[in-house]
Amino acid sequence: MSKRVVVTGLGTTSPVGGDVASTWDALINGRSGVRFLTDEWAEEMPVKIAGRIAVEPTEVLERVKARRLDRSSQFAMVAAMEAWADSGLDAAQAAGDLDGDRVGVAMASGIGGVTTLLANYDTLKEKGPRRVSPLAVPMLMPNAPAANISLYVGARAAVNTPVSACASGNEAIALAIDQIRLGRADVVVAGGTEAAIHPLPMAAFANMMALSKTASGEAGGDPTAVSRPWDTARDGFVLGEGAGVLVLESEEHALARGARIYATVLGAGITADSHDIAQPDPAGRGGSRAILRALHEAEIDPNTIAHVNAHATSTPQGDIAEGLMLHATLGAHATDVVVTSTKSMTGHLLGGAGALEAIATVLALHHRISPPTINLDNQDPEVELDIATKVRDLPLGDIAALNNSFGFGGANVAVIFGSV
Repeated sequence: MSKRVVVTGLGTTSPVGGDVASTWDALINGRSGVRFLTDEWAEEMPVKIAGRIAVEPTEVLERVKARRLDRSSQFAMVAAMEAWADSGLDAAQAAGDLDGDRVGVAMASGIGGVTTLLANYDTLKEKGPRRVSPLAVPMLMPNAPAANISLYVGARAAVNTPVSACASGNEAIALAIDQIRLGRADVVVAGGTEAAIHPLPMAAFANMMALSKTASGEAGGDPTAVSRPWDTARDGFVLGEGAGVLVLESEEHALARGARIYATVLGAGITADSHDIAQPDPAGRGGSRAILRALHEAEIDPNTIAHVNAHATSTPQGDIAEGLMLHATLGAHATDVVVTSTKSMTGHLLGGAGALEAIATVLALHHRISPPTINLDNQDPEVELDIATKVRDLPLGDIAALNNSFGFGGANVAVIFGSV
């Protein structure tokens, strides 16, 4: 477990940008990607807004390739291609200098190929079994994004697909850390993806009162103001879509090839609430244990944490529980940490959220600035945190940042990154 893990590549496609550069520019400038849905089916929906992808993957992928991938896999491939090139490993692969036996993938999804599944079920009902696509299964299976990335990068070590609802993307990163530290791989392409802006998931989330009621889309309303973590007017999350991918590498392997290093990956903690299938433990005990485990694994003092990219989805109970977690784990230092929720701009990417927010966390350390939380007009008095409402500078020197993810089923994942 002595191997140090570093981040050498980043890739994303999100509601606020089609790549890392445009996404980061939008985040630090407080630009939201939430907008009204223009699909015909949205007219009948109780919720009419979402964080649609900024750049359609068909503008990046070859048309034939795109048609053989579910939308969730399309997002994953776009992000993975960028991250792989950003790491410089594409050149090593092309030159034959990369051992595929030492390359792994950990690509998560909370729901998987739901658009392919439901589209083919509609075809079955309307046109009969002979019209169902022969590619339906390899497109809809939850491990399709991971499998397609493995084919692209030539990964022959473990290719895994963590599925832990909204904690999935962060759990994939935690799994990748273990693969490298245990000596099972030198490089792991890790992240999460989700493509659930479809009438069935949206109706289901709306009917269980998880989505913001403000998202009903009244005439003249501003969709960009609906996702408002920690604000007293918050009443549910806004659904988003997209993917985030990080290339994680043993420090030894990265230094040997002269790679640029964005950040170190210091530690991760994974726990479960065993409380409720949908609601978090109101005291935040499971999440607190995940953060404490991450701190223990990272072998750092809580005072080293300078920044938190919070899970904070804009739900009444969840935002308060996370505040309690940070106080329980960071103590008096909790009010000194710069906290943000980028979901205020991207919406909630479910299984892709943790990975996209990990990229934002890494870039915050790399550039020493924190993106703001937008739409925070009246901070909930029960949340005693220093929440950034504008771009904030982070301290110089050796600092760390925490990325939290929590999901249905009581899944809790905390990952700590360190500066370089």
